[in-house]
Amino acid sequence: MIRICLAGITGYVGRELFQAIRKEPDLHLMSGVSRTAAGTVYDDVPVFASVEEALRDIECDVLVDYTHPSVVKKNVLRAIERGVRSVIGTSGLSDDDYAGLAAAAELAGIGIVAAGNFAISAALLQQFAVEAARFMKRWEILDYGSVTKPDAPSGTARELAFRLRGEVEDCAPHREAASRGLELNGSQIHSLRLPGIYSGIEIQFGLPGERLIIRHESSSVEPYIAGTMLAIRQVVSITGVVRGLSF
Repeated sequence: MIRICLAGITGYVGRELFQAIRKEPDLHLMSGVSRTAAGTVYDDVPVFASVEEALRDIECDVLVDYTHPSVVKKNVLRAIERGVRSVIGTSGLSDDDYAGLAAAAELAGIGIVAAGNFAISAALLQQFAVEAARFMKRWEILDYGSVTKPDAPSGTARELAFRLRGEVEDCAPHREAASRGLELNGSQIHSLRLPGIYSGIEIQFGLPGERLIIRHESSSVEPYIAGTMLAIRQVVSITGVVRGLSF
């Protein structure tokens, strides 16, 4: 039985994840974290104001974090201090943030699985892109999000650029820098934040006379649930940080 603390239990993803966890015989939801619902019992699950309080008062094996970029690193460090593994569904962490978390997790001998997007198709896109990059050394990333999405680039785009680092070919000058988006780990990323968009990621590869486009889109929270459940089960058997799902 894997005992879980769900941070962001009353949030958009957290509400759906709460219901999904409760249906799984090998998972048990011990506590939740929500600033707006702190001190209440959410369908018999006690809710705390902070991860620190929740982990101090009720034992668990895995912290699942769907909160906010401003607090997720602090939450995971608190979990590491308690010997609790983490699944990070909150995006917005940098490569340096992950490096710091990896060092702390490895020292403690525990695991973290983090994904900017837990949708299975997003994970497949990353795997396909890594394979394509072996043969096509020029690409750019298009990052789609709603107008209210707080981070740009998204965690999905950052994760993809991280996985492709070292593969990109140093080539033609980039024209006017202000019109080119952000260069991260050698990948050029363009973030669109518009009404009518839910979430998506696209990578375009180019060679003379040909182009390859790989694209993921989601239109609801449902795709994130299955991937998060997979990550919860994976994290109990790893040490250090794994970015993205592995199959």
